[in-house]
Amino acid sequence: MPFISADRIRFLLQQLRKQLWLKPLIISLLSVSVAFLAKFAEGTELANWMPQVTFESVSRLLSVMSSSMMVIATLAVASMVSAYASASSTATPRAVKLVIADDLSQNALSTFIGAFIFSIVALTAIENDFYQDAGLFTLLVLTVVVFAIVILTFVRWVDRIARLGRVGTTIDSVEDIATQALSRRRGAPVLGGVPFTGETEKGNPLYCDEVGYVQHIDMARLQQCAEDWQIGIRLAVLPGTFVTPDRPLACISGLDDKPDKQQQQQLCRAFMLGKSRTFEDDPRFALVVLAEIASRALSPAVNDPGTGIDIIGRMVRLFVLWGKTENKPGSSEGNNQVAEIRYDRIEVPPISVDDMFDDAFTPIARDGATNVEVSIRLQKALRALSKSEDAATRKAAEKYAEQALERAEQALVYQQDITRVRNAMKD
Repeated sequence: MPFISADRIRFLLQQLRKQLWLKPLIISLLSVSVAFLAKFAEGTELANWMPQVTFESVSRLLSVMSSSMMVIATLAVASMVSAYASASSTATPRAVKLVIADDLSQNALSTFIGAFIFSIVALTAIENDFYQDAGLFTLLVLTVVVFAIVILTFVRWVDRIARLGRVGTTIDSVEDIATQALSRRRGAPVLGGVPFTGETEKGNPLYCDEVGYVQHIDMARLQQCAEDWQIGIRLAVLPGTFVTPDRPLACISGLDDKPDKQQQQQLCRAFMLGKSRTFEDDPRFALVVLAEIASRALSPAVNDPGTGIDIIGRMVRLFVLWGKTENKPGSSEGNNQVAEIRYDRIEVPPISVDDMFDDAFTPIARDGATNVEVSIRLQKALRALSKSEDAATRKAAEKYAEQALERAEQALVYQQDITRVRNAMKD
């Protein structure tokens, strides 16, 4: 049985690249290597063609770099921490992970730290007469290259840090990750397994002793276990589900008795649980985060209906993507196309479009019911989705439009506003 599947490696790498320490560590090791790279220029034919440079010129340049890079790196860390706090307070704490994972900010911090380490290592080597004439010239060229990279990175980073942590930038990041998650789930609506129709005979439940959210399910490992033991597996959870020891992860059919301890451990290893939800395999979580940002904007303390209206438009864009049937290998509900089945011994329940609408629109309908502009835009958005190619999307849009109208009718006082909302639902 394979220890780890390619899909799980993909998930682990995605989680690893979000860590703030990874890129600085890699760049730091690379900087030390580059500092000693100049030594290899000595003893080659190129050494005869290289001009001589003085020890003092290279040393002074490296000293300026070492003193300035530490200050800039400290400034970068302080600015990034401020952006994280801003994202948490103005948007939602659930979006901070995306702000931390910002590639440009991580690259900038890594560049500044790498340049500092390069200058310190190279300066120490020079003072101990590690380089000869060819090595000194090569080191000077490398130092100029590093300076150029630092300047370009700093210019780009200043432009990004001015936006990092702002509500608009955070919303853009959440929408981007939601688009990726929805596109990936559209390609495998039941994770590559067999769609669960509810007709399978109930089997022996599989429990886990851990408590947390399902972040990833290793379908390849489950399929391998099912083939080795000649069993069938029906998942009872999906990524994003909160699991407790009394909630089954799956039901096992084909065994005379319950799975033994060893079998249970091997099956449980296929379910990666964590303290919080993640975006990669859980498209509903991105919808939840967008709805939380809208709810905060619509609260009396913030009173920013424009942000709520903006997010409604982004929700429509995401659900239009989800509801497309062209080139769609399968669907969550109501689609006659058949998804590619890679794991034929695993039955998987589809993600519910109704639950997705509940995640996306119920908080906005509740918190924006007293605002006529938000209520009208919400009705127009749901009316647009009611014309979707996907039957489940159309049905959910009609249902939640009626619910949103009822909330608005109870919250609004001015009769003319109520009429406008009603008209928006019908037009």
